[in-house]
Amino acid sequence: MATNIGMMDSAYFVGRSEILAWINSTLHLNLSKVEEACTGAVQCQLMDAVHPGMVPMHKVNFDAKNEYEMIQNYKVLQDVFNKLKITKHIEVNKLIKGRALDNLEFMQWMKRYCDCVNGGLINNYNPLERREACKGGKELGKKSAPSQTSSKNPASAPKHTTHNSRKTDAHHSNTANQPVKAARPSSSGGPPSVYPEAERKMFEQQITELKLSVDSLEKERDFYFAKLRDIEILCQTPEIEKLPVVEAIKRILYAADDDASVVAEAQAMISDHQQQVGQLGVLSEETEEKLKADSQKRKSIINVDVDAVASNISSPRQRFSDSSDVHCSGSPLVTY
Repeated sequence: MATNIGMMDSAYFVGRSEILAWINSTLHLNLSKVEEACTGAVQCQLMDAVHPGMVPMHKVNFDAKNEYEMIQNYKVLQDVFNKLKITKHIEVNKLIKGRALDNLEFMQWMKRYCDCVNGGLINNYNPLERREACKGGKELGKKSAPSQTSSKNPASAPKHTTHNSRKTDAHHSNTANQPVKAARPSSSGGPPSVYPEAERKMFEQQITELKLSVDSLEKERDFYFAKLRDIEILCQTPEIEKLPVVEAIKRILYAADDDASVVAEAQAMISDHQQQVGQLGVLSEETEEKLKADSQKRKSIINVDVDAVASNISSPRQRFSDSSDVHCSGSPLVTY
C-alpha cells in the first residue's frame, strides 16, 4: 500500500499530462490543469471510485470557490483517510492556494494509491451518477457531457467533409467577402451609440458601487472566517476540548448543512449537562444533610454515655460520705 512512499519514489516522476488523462478518464472530467483539483472534490471522488460507499458524496462540494468550502472537502477526505487508517498527511493550507507543484505531488500520490488498490481496476463505477449527489455535481456533469460527445464524433466528421467537400468549398467562397462588406460602413462613420451619455454614466456608477459592495462583502467574509478559525483552534486545546460547551461549539462548526437542528442538538447537549450537574448538586446537598444528622446523633449518644459513666464513677469523698451515711443509718443510737 502506498500510504508511505518517499519523495524519490517513481510515483512522483509521473508527468502532468498523464495525471490529467488519468483524472479525466476515471471521473469523466475536463481538467486542463492539475491545480484545478485544489478544491479537494476530485480527490474525494477518486477515493469513492476506489472504495465505493466509503465517501459521503452529499458532503462533497464540486462548486467550491472559497477557502472554507475547500477546507470542508478536505475534512471529508481526512475522515475517509482515518476510516481506512491511511497515515498520509494532507497539507491543506498549501493545496487550497492552487499551487501547481503542491497539487501535482498530491495527485501523484493519489494515482499511486489508486493503482495499488485492486491493481488500479475500477469496475462498474459511474462517476456522473455519483457526482449528482454532490453540490455543483449536476452542472459539472452537463459541462463535461458535450465535450465527451464531441470527442467521440471526430471520426464521423471527416466522412461528411469528404462527401460534401465541393458544397462546403463553394459556401466558403461565397461567404469569404461578407466580413469585408460588413466592415465598410463602420469605416465611414462608425456605429451609433447604443446608450446616451447620461445613462451610460449611470450604469458605470452602478457597476462601481456593485464592485465596492462585493469588495466589502469579501472583506467581511474573510474577517468572520478568521474568527471562526480562531475559535476552532481554541476548541482544539487539550485542556478544554472535552468540555460539553466546547463539544457543542464544535458540533455547530463542523456541521455540513445550515440546519436549525444542529443548533438544537448543541443546545440539548448543554441542557443535558446542566441537568446532570443539577442532579449532582441535589445529591450533594442531601448527602451533606445526612452527614449533619448523623453527626448530631453521634454527639447526643456520646453525651448520654458520658453522663452515665460520670454517674457511675464518683469521687472518693462522695464514696466516704455515702458509706458513712449507710453506717449511721444501719447502727443503733447509743445514749449514756
